[in-house]
Amino acid sequence: MRFDPAIAAHRSFMLAVKSGELGGDLDAAREAEATFSATAGDEAKAAYRTLQAIGERHPEARSFQEFLIYITWQQVAEETLPVYFRKGLDLCNRYLKDIRETSQDQTHVNQIRELRTSFCRGLGLMDEEEAEEEYDRDTFKGGD
Repeated sequence: MRFDPAIAAHRSFMLAVKSGELGGDLDAAREAEATFSATAGDEAKAAYRTLQAIGERHPEARSFQEFLIYITWQQVAEETLPVYFRKGLDLCNRYLKDIRETSQDQTHVNQIRELRTSFCRGLGLMDEEEAEEEYDRDTFKGGD
């Protein structure tokens, strides 16, 4: 990984808060994020599920969707289960599909693509060579 998902998650969450993406769910998101970041085990899993539920209510919240992808990778690192790899892949696919319609900072887009490749590998959907070829194909080149 060419970046730290925990730092990227924090930055995306702060952008979501600052931009007001979450409306009335902001306080619940702050509380769940604090719990997720400070704990482990069942308490962190419950906070993760709360954050994902908030994300389902706000699919247009770009920064928050990025945050959800990053924390799903953290969940994978904590508990390597197929359900988290699938959730991560689904979130990445939705994000990348939606992002084509808007202009976005390419740093996050490239990081999400890198995570997508990792989620695919974790599910056995591609080998390392295929993943690198996909990453190279999806990476924006100068002038794109």
